[in-house]
Amino acid sequence: MKRSVLAGVFVTAAILASPVFAAGSDKDLCQINLDKINNGKALLATGSSGISGEIDTAVSQAKAAHAAGDEKKCIEITSKALQQLQNTDKGGNP
Repeated sequence: MKRSVLAGVFVTAAILASPVFAAGSDKDLCQINLDKINNGKALLATGSSGISGEIDTAVSQAKAAHAAGDEKKCIEITSKALQQLQNTDKGGNP
């Protein structure tokens, strides 16, 4: 229970902090989102292997878009993955 609450606090803080970083370049936001996802995945409950696989796929796609120079696509993918992490923590459907 405490782990779930801690994860919820972290993910909520990460999403609320996103507008602070929006003033930076898209490249920075893409990397920041990837870092948030990695931190959020570390807090996922062990019973959520399905969402973990989906998040891994999203991270791979985002990194590919980032490498290709498509920062908009990277941000789109990472934003959806962050939302999935937040929904999972709330007990909602991913």
